[in-house]
Amino acid sequence: MKNYSFDHKKTVANRANQSGLTLIEIIFVMALIGILSAIIIPNYSKHIKTTKEAVLKDNLYTIRDCISKFYLDKKRYPTSLEDLVTMNYLRDIPFDPITKKKEWKLIHFEPVDIEDYDPEISEGIIDVKSLASGTSSTGEKYEDF
Repeated sequence: MKNYSFDHKKTVANRANQSGLTLIEIIFVMALIGILSAIIIPNYSKHIKTTKEAVLKDNLYTIRDCISKFYLDKKRYPTSLEDLVTMNYLRDIPFDPITKKKEWKLIHFEPVDIEDYDPEISEGIIDVKSLASGTSSTGEKYEDF
């Protein structure tokens, strides 16, 4: 008859010597991390781009709205974006999130006829556009926002 006694001390010692991961387990984990990264990073980049585009549209809307309010109040267009800040229509000039600058393409008023020429109005800014080159995620040029 054989003795099948259980030696607890030997079992604990064997497990202590075998700690760690096998090469196959490490390769599996690395492959899983690679697959997840390949899925997440493009989605994250796309999300960042669409967020910047939304901020750009919102900043353009804010500036254009302030130009309109300035004209309705003063009966003239602002000569610079700083006029909107000094007259408290804007707290600060918004930045373009695509170019990361507070620079905008300024569109000045152009009279149709020489009879319509008024120096106060003709010097004013009627619109702003982005200086960013390239296209948005929808295929529209940034300068056309």
